[in-house]
Amino acid sequence: MSQKVENQEFLPFVRPNISEQTISDVVECLRSGWIATGPKVQLLEQKLQDYVQAPHAQLLTSATAALHLALLALDIKPGDEVITTPMTFVATLNVIALCGAKPVLVDVEPGTYNIDVNQIEAKITPKTKVIMPVHFAGLPVDLDPLYALAKKYNLRVIEDAAHAIGSSYKGKKIGSFGDIQVFSFHPCKNMTTAEGGCIVSRDDSFANRISQLRFHGIDRDAWNRYSKGGSQHFDILMPGYKFNMSDLQATIGCDQLAQLDASNQRRKEIVDWYYEQLQGWDEVILPSISDYDHFNSWHIFAPLINTQVCGISRDDFMAKMKEYNIGTGLHYPAVHSFSYYQKTYGYQIGDFPTAEHIGNHVTSLPLFPNITIEEQHRVINAMKQIFNRK
Repeated sequence: MSQKVENQEFLPFVRPNISEQTISDVVECLRSGWIATGPKVQLLEQKLQDYVQAPHAQLLTSATAALHLALLALDIKPGDEVITTPMTFVATLNVIALCGAKPVLVDVEPGTYNIDVNQIEAKITPKTKVIMPVHFAGLPVDLDPLYALAKKYNLRVIEDAAHAIGSSYKGKKIGSFGDIQVFSFHPCKNMTTAEGGCIVSRDDSFANRISQLRFHGIDRDAWNRYSKGGSQHFDILMPGYKFNMSDLQATIGCDQLAQLDASNQRRKEIVDWYYEQLQGWDEVILPSISDYDHFNSWHIFAPLINTQVCGISRDDFMAKMKEYNIGTGLHYPAVHSFSYYQKTYGYQIGDFPTAEHIGNHVTSLPLFPNITIEEQHRVINAMKQIFNRK
């Protein structure tokens, strides 16, 4: 490795874009004396409702918490089945298991990494209660046929849209239609609240139950108890959780949401550049783009390493990129390859071959709005060196 490469600063595969305005607003929130759930949470919820054009947007501590409460609010219990994908972060399946239900897996499309909607109907049984698709990397699942199945079998749909804030399907923003959507505001996502998530819905009774479940089952939140116009008296309607977001986090989110569309457009420009630079490379297989009308928020850009051509494994490729001081991501190992899901539900290697192939070959290249053109060239030049391309 050359001295020049050793002296280069490490380039992570993701870096949150925190503006000076965000920092200033956080300081103001700290000085206000109200940093727990309060007016900033209410403000961000209203801004999210306006952004996705939905009547309910409810903030929580994480998208995992949001998925968990969404299942509980739908009364998912032991013996029930939830159809989802093996190509996702394990949280998607963990919350199903935590409810005592069974995650029923459907293999994915080879190019999009999204659940293969054409295979869902064969997995529906009398125990099926929910379909939980994942919009992988921000690319919307083909939702029209999925919702047609849900209607046919009277199933609820929880869209795991952790990657897809700002994405759209046939001209409609994810969250503006359908049943339930869950977004993530983790630091690596397209917008962040440091940690956090959101449930979007159009069902008043469902939203009321989420409000109760996210804060101890209390019938009113802290702002309605401790502010000047509030009352200290409350009732407990059910055992609940402590999944409420803080004003400190929501303050970050308000600024992030204001930047979101511009940031997503910048992500698209970076991905377009990657496609242009990597077109025709036999060493990598680029993600395909669906033919239905959509906008992809491009949370990650995750090509496959064609190990048969380049002669090295995906893990070797990631290790070599580190030698060039460049970080990559692994999104994701197929979930049924983990020991818990094999021991508990009997899944085996070979059950979902497309997801397994992706999980064994996928890597995420650096992608974030403030990446520089010089840093982008560093990525491509390192790949050329690793693959011995001229």
